[in-house]
Amino acid sequence: MDQSRKALIGELLGEFAGTMILILFGVGVVAQVVAGGLGNHDSIAWAWGLGVTLGVYTAARASGAHLNPAVTLALAVWKGFSWLKVVPYWIAQFLGAFVAALLVRWNYNEVLAQKDPNHTLKTQFVFSTLPGNGSLPVHEWGAFRDQIIGTAILMFLIVAITDLRNTSPAANLAPLIIGLLVVGIGMAWGTDAGYAINPARDFGPRLASFFTGYGGAMRDQYGNLYFWVPIIAPIIGAVLGAGAYEALVGRFLPAEAEADELPAEPGRVPSEPTAV
Repeated sequence: MDQSRKALIGELLGEFAGTMILILFGVGVVAQVVAGGLGNHDSIAWAWGLGVTLGVYTAARASGAHLNPAVTLALAVWKGFSWLKVVPYWIAQFLGAFVAALLVRWNYNEVLAQKDPNHTLKTQFVFSTLPGNGSLPVHEWGAFRDQIIGTAILMFLIVAITDLRNTSPAANLAPLIIGLLVVGIGMAWGTDAGYAINPARDFGPRLASFFTGYGGAMRDQYGNLYFWVPIIAPIIGAVLGAGAYEALVGRFLPAEAEADELPAEPGRVPSEPTAV
């Protein structure tokens, strides 16, 4: 096996493992709150943030820890990440989320069945998001708007946090700061669409639930086909968010004084992890 192929396999396994860790904590905590009755919205926000932090620590050296197809695409558009790696990264991220959700589904099978024997929307949002979290008066286009804005905020700040020309944290602290960013988004932007802000985070678990008894997993509480909203809107939002950073901040920063320390290709350098 040549070195370039071996390196790519390592990157993809890193994305798979990091995304799996993220979902094990994120979907796991929602299952605990919804089906087990332990915890609340705050514990959900904090566990998602910790999942992000630990997922980034898992994969940062191997792949750059994108853990999010929207992040990967935005880095390709704005930061020179290889377009040839975009789809392989997406596949690894979706598979990591899918496998993790299956583990959560298996482990919480008894309490999910007790809470919701017919596997309805009552517990579907353990795995995937819904407009207005399934109960508030928000429809798919309101959720679409929300996901663009929320993911734009996420990506804007990921680029800010990891830009070595800016006041970036040290490499070993960046995952923690990005995790806190996700906690903040969960606490401020979780009402209209459950802050998926990550196509893999939503569609991987949605597919896992669909294959394990949740026949309505692709639709929302109004009966509309909804699965596409947390896929398309975050992709648009991430590209806009990274572009906004470049337009408002990045282009005015000093030239890269330490070029030898900066990544030739985002996604390969442990000092510049980009996640979720």
